[in-house]
This record gives sequence, structure tokens and C-alpha cells, in this order.
Amino acid sequence: MSATTLAPPLRPEADARIGLRSHIRHTGALVRRNLLWIRQDPESMFDAVMMPIVFTLLFVYVFGGSIGQALGGGKDQYVQYVVPGMMAMMSMNIAMAVGTGFNQDFQNGIMDRFRTLPIGQGSVLFAKIVVELMRLLIATTIMMIVGVLVGFDITDWGGLFASVGLSAMFGTSIMWIFLVLGVTMKSAQSVQAMGFLVLFPLQFGSSVFAPTQSMPGWLQAFTDYNPLSTLADSARGLMVGGPAAHAVWVTVIWSAALTLVMAPVAIHKFRTKN
Repeated sequence: MSATTLAPPLRPEADARIGLRSHIRHTGALVRRNLLWIRQDPESMFDAVMMPIVFTLLFVYVFGGSIGQALGGGKDQYVQYVVPGMMAMMSMNIAMAVGTGFNQDFQNGIMDRFRTLPIGQGSVLFAKIVVELMRLLIATTIMMIVGVLVGFDITDWGGLFASVGLSAMFGTSIMWIFLVLGVTMKSAQSVQAMGFLVLFPLQFGSSVFAPTQSMPGWLQAFTDYNPLSTLADSARGLMVGGPAAHAVWVTVIWSAALTLVMAPVAIHKFRTKN
């Protein structure tokens, strides 16, 4: 019988007796623990470091010429289009890692130990999200550096920081979904497989990599409600110029709705997992 099966369900009332200051202190300690783990296993940062480099160079130099012509320019025109859009892709890809890491901690028995300690149990989840947000900021910074090196021109620095904040907000809401998957799925491989099944349609059925005008009508209807499209359009409008208010508000609504729905589910699943 596995250690996860032996772990008793947690009582929510015990967690409720822990004050806000203690929750913050516990979260800080667990953030430090997760950062020390990354320090001991630097390979866990490969996706945050290498993915922005590989994807930026791949899409700019492989698809930049042809899609850039469709945009009325060339590679340089496509750089201005795709780099802000890839900010949305980064927020979702990095979010998937929180689910696989969370599941691995359950399989290794680490979460069983946390669940027996007198700490705020929500702090375990919040610490995971804080560390993944740090990784997301690192990945976004690297992507922007590579983007500038290949010709991206930031016309509004305030819009850049607003886009990063919006991406972090949306990424956090997606992380709650993957935390639920990390608790409920049987293995990290299952979490990753489910993540790819969700990520691929959302990423490629969006305006992240290419304009949606040439897509079939039914697919355009999907992209109109795809939060990755609104996040990508928000980043373009904020950083490069153009209409952004509607896309920003839709992205904020998506982020708030996903967080309000999935955060309580993730915390409940974590507390009651046998």
C-alpha cells in the first residue's frame, strides 16, 4: 500500500485555526524549500530557460517569412506579431509544470509529510504557485531578450510591464487547473499527457502564432472565446500599439473566473486526498 493511501484526510477546521500571518510565514518557508530543490536540481529549469529561446527562434525563422507576408510585411512584421503572442504561450506551458511537480511530490511521499505538519495546508499550494510565477518571469524575460535580439521593437515599456502582469495573472489561474490535475491524476505522465491535450488546441486554435482571419468560421468562433487569443491580443495592443481594452477585460474576467472556480477545488482536493 502506498504512502499516499495511508495518509489520513486533513480536517479543514484545523487549517482554519491558523492565522494569516502564520499562513504567510509557512508559504515563505515552503517557497524557500522549493527554491532549494531547484538549486539542487538545475535541470528542472531547462523548460523555463530553453523553451523561450527555441520557440522564439523556431517561429521567427521558420514561419516568419511566409506569415509575415500575409501580414503585409516580412519577418520583421511577424516578429512584432508573434513575440507578444508567445507571452500567452509561456504562461500556459509553465503552468503545466506545477501539476507534474505537485503529482511527483505526492508519489514521493513529500506531501504526506506536509499534510501531517501543523501548517496552513493552503500554503503548500500557494508556495508552488509563487515558485512557478518566478519561473514564468524568468521565461518571459528570456523570451523578451531573444525577441529584441531578433528585431522586436518595444514601443511602450509601460505596456510591456502591464502585459507581464496580465500574463502572470492568467498563468496563475491556469496553475490552479493543473494543481487539480496533479492531485487527481495517478502519475506525472498522466498530468503531462492531459496537459498537452488541453494546451495544443488552445495554443494553435488562437491568435498566438498567426492571424485568425483565414481560419474556418467555426474555428474563428472558437478563437474569439479562447483566453489565449485575448491574452495575446492584449499583449500586442499594450506593447506594440492598437486596441487592447476589450481584450484586457476579457482576459481579466477569464483569469478571475478560473481562479474563483478552480482554487477552492484544488485546496479541497488536497485536504481530502486519501
